[in-house]
Amino acid sequence: MSMLEGLQAPMFSLQNEKGEVVSLSDYKGEKSVVLYFYPKDMTPGCTTEACDFRDAHNDFSNLDAVILGVSPDDESKHVKFIEKHGLPFSLLVDTDHKVAEAYGVWKLKKMYGREYMGIERSTFLINKDGIVEKEWRKVRVKNHIEEVLNYLRNKGE
Repeated sequence: MSMLEGLQAPMFSLQNEKGEVVSLSDYKGEKSVVLYFYPKDMTPGCTTEACDFRDAHNDFSNLDAVILGVSPDDESKHVKFIEKHGLPFSLLVDTDHKVAEAYGVWKLKKMYGREYMGIERSTFLINKDGIVEKEWRKVRVKNHIEEVLNYLRNKGE
């Protein structure tokens, strides 16, 4: 179910791992933004996803797309995650999950019989005009990055 496709992307300004403020509007007219929400730094699925994005970073750059990861982790956790895995893109701090809520990815989750609120792994492609062009919700990590890249490569056809 697509909730945001074709709509103006919810605006945000969040701090990155260096404490710098990154806003969606920074990229308007310049680059597409691949905004991906993930549950937690250093966990297996999130590490695989981040490393897949890392390995495809040049492919995204060549397609004029910038990658931004978002999770509720704080700056220091983001710094460790980036350093440990050599991530060439910024991770944004959404500790109060306001941006996750704006994108509809802050959800009730169940694990081992317990319920809690958390991020539902999701990716949004926001075009240069600030419109959500494509969204992937409930992402399975395997082959996800190829899906996003293939979409970017083929959308001009």
